[in-house]
Amino acid sequence: MSEILRKLLDNGILQLGIWETVYMTFISAFFSYLVGLPLGVLICVTAKDGIRPIPWLNRILDVLVNIFRSIPFIILMVAVLPAAKLIVGTSLGNRAMIVTLVLAAIPYVARMAESSIKEVDKGVIEAAQSMGANEFSIITKVLIPEAKPALLVGAVISLVTILGYSAMAGTIGGGGLGMIAITYGYQRFNNEIVWICVALTIIIVQLIQEIGMHIARRTDKRTA
Repeated sequence: MSEILRKLLDNGILQLGIWETVYMTFISAFFSYLVGLPLGVLICVTAKDGIRPIPWLNRILDVLVNIFRSIPFIILMVAVLPAAKLIVGTSLGNRAMIVTLVLAAIPYVARMAESSIKEVDKGVIEAAQSMGANEFSIITKVLIPEAKPALLVGAVISLVTILGYSAMAGTIGGGGLGMIAITYGYQRFNNEIVWICVALTIIIVQLIQEIGMHIARRTDKRTA
């Protein structure tokens, strides 16, 4: 065990890095879904084959999502730092990184939600419409419940993606394992620290995937 690694463990820096990575990932995912899920549903509902076609609105939302998804995260992260400072009062640390992670993840979540909603059987929607259900009831009682397994799978993928983004946030003042790998590993030419951070990140990803996929399978009526 190297001296740097021993100091990281003794001072609790490595343990804090694990906590910060998990914290940033789940908090960012939560706020991303608060905006991204309704946005994805709205894009699906207002499409030409949706339950409430609104072509102009659908086109605007579609273009906006595509624009933000086209920007590489490292560039978007730097670009939105002024917005992060305006919102949370600082452009450094975990709070600022959460703002950038949320803004980067919203369009990704929206696309995941849209694709999940589109998987719902049209016959189920038509049956609800024939019984006189209004659009809000169809969305809340048909589309989202029927798409729940796919939405959960999408949530797992989104969490893993946000986790990857959080590692890059370490390059501009964010915390977590990414910061430790860069500051204590790469910049000090200590490959042991880098690979330990890689291994810990892989473990976190595997835990997210295993737990998330288990929950998704439990909610899938087709495999019940």
